[in-house]
Amino acid sequence: MRRLAMMTLKNRKNALKNRTNHSAFTLIELLLVLVILAVLAAVVVPKFTARTEQARTTAAKTDLSNLETAIDAFEIDNGRYPTTEEGLGALITAPAGLDNWRGPYIKRGVPNDPWGKPYLYQQPGTNNTSGFDLYSTGPDKREGTDDVTNWTQR
Repeated sequence: MRRLAMMTLKNRKNALKNRTNHSAFTLIELLLVLVILAVLAAVVVPKFTARTEQARTTAAKTDLSNLETAIDAFEIDNGRYPTTEEGLGALITAPAGLDNWRGPYIKRGVPNDPWGKPYLYQQPGTNNTSGFDLYSTGPDKREGTDDVTNWTQR
């Protein structure tokens, strides 16, 4: 009986030893998993990057639309658009000599574009000669390339 118990104990130890040896990952298996993850990342990350840029462009268009509304409200109250020198700051703080200013026309201040640069304002506009030009230089931050503007088709 004691011999049977000893044999069972040995069998249990051997089974436990065998299970321990087979339950670990080999270096090749780990490398294979890393390669698969790297390939997946190479495929997926560029797609998310393009979506991020698209979302920023959409946010810039929304900002331009909100700023245009505020500028139009300024013009209704004061009979003119803010000058280039007054800039978008005229939507927050009353320029000198305006008795009908009913601002601020923007509650949270003039935002920067999604790329961290200020929106550019010009009155009279080069492209909107009877109004104003309002635009962002876009992702590359250079004028005339991938700008988001108030004079192009949205």
